[in-house]
Amino acid sequence: MRPPRPTALLLVTALLATACASAGSTDDPGDPAATEPDASAPADDGADVGSEDPTTDGAEAAATTPDPSDWDAVLAAAQGSTLNLHMWGGSTEINRFVDDTYGPALAELGITLNRVPLADTVDAVNAVLGELEAGRDAGGAVDLIWINGANFATMRQADALVTGWARQLPNARHVDWDDPAVAFDAGLAVGADESPWGSAQFQFVYDAARMDADELPRDFAELAAWIEANPGRFTYPAPPAFHGTRFLKMWLYELTGGPEPWLEDVDEATHAAGAEALWDVLDELRPSLWRGGETYPNDIADLDQLFANGEVDLTFTQLPAGIDANIEAGTLPPTARPFVFDTGTIADHHYLAIPVNAGDPAAAMVFADLALDPALQAAKLDPANGWGDGLAIDVERLDDADRATIDAIVDGLGERAVDQGELAAARLPDSRGAHSRLLERDWDRFIRQRQPRP
Repeated sequence: MRPPRPTALLLVTALLATACASAGSTDDPGDPAATEPDASAPADDGADVGSEDPTTDGAEAAATTPDPSDWDAVLAAAQGSTLNLHMWGGSTEINRFVDDTYGPALAELGITLNRVPLADTVDAVNAVLGELEAGRDAGGAVDLIWINGANFATMRQADALVTGWARQLPNARHVDWDDPAVAFDAGLAVGADESPWGSAQFQFVYDAARMDADELPRDFAELAAWIEANPGRFTYPAPPAFHGTRFLKMWLYELTGGPEPWLEDVDEATHAAGAEALWDVLDELRPSLWRGGETYPNDIADLDQLFANGEVDLTFTQLPAGIDANIEAGTLPPTARPFVFDTGTIADHHYLAIPVNAGDPAAAMVFADLALDPALQAAKLDPANGWGDGLAIDVERLDDADRATIDAIVDGLGERAVDQGELAAARLPDSRGAHSRLLERDWDRFIRQRQPRP
């Protein structure tokens, strides 16, 4: 194991000094309404940018949701609270990073972190919607959700989010809100209704002890040929598992000439016609998949286990800074290496959102603000600290010292990470959130259940 860089815990003192210095900050991080929604988006897809006033989300919430422009009041309201952070819990490394880094930082501000692990983010979404349906307009069990894509769209459509708060956080000044990759979440305008936490990009992972780099497939046509030539050596997580859905989206992109047809809302007929070629190829390849395509891994952790055991030859990652943390944790073998297709892979941001009936919205805002602190962003980026997640902040907006810290981390990434220039050149946008649901529904019908297609 190579000697780690200074751990994230050593950054907590500096973070707290920054947080306290930011209290009552009058820096204006931008107009929450500056990013307009896609004019073509239908009203029921949640594309309307939320109100600029974060205290107007229902009578009960109005009495308890603080104004983030008065940061002293937010910190005071958060004192003594317990933050119920609901987040996907499928990565031991990420869970540990969150507990060991954000937990102590919040504790110094008088907040107790309660990380609630989820099998799927939709579980938290459904919990909030169920509470609202039952009339629980305040004091809800979910204070903050790690979220993006279709789950964000669902909560937007249901008016289930605190709105207008994210750009008023003290550390929001480090975010480039004009960057489309930040301003749009799976095609929906973010406005100020969720705060970016990090960024990610889909990559494939192979074992250099088993495969040579020159025999790797570099697009989906080559992957199909490779699967047939190596029966039983490939599979993917079953949608709606995140990595499985994203994998299918990129295959659909290639079969339909690129992402453009899927960046706007599509109706049932358009989706069915466009996805027909995908179901054809998956049906054709089924006998050559792991276990003959009779079963699929439940999630990326299951796929990683198959890969580490030598049962399959490829797995996936979303970590822009590479798979160092996974290797050091023993999740992946030391000879594992990431790569991207020549045709590109989907890249996006992930966010934090506050349910409209959150029990402790002030504590949620404090966490979201800490998440944007340059020192914590650097710690999260550094694989030596156990994550390797991409940045949510714009390096050009940082002071020289913070910029130098991040540059040093990037310069130190080795062969366990894809070259950052190659990764940037391969970025593809994500499709609209509603498209994910159609793809997942029809995969279950036509591939898992083998129902006849119309």
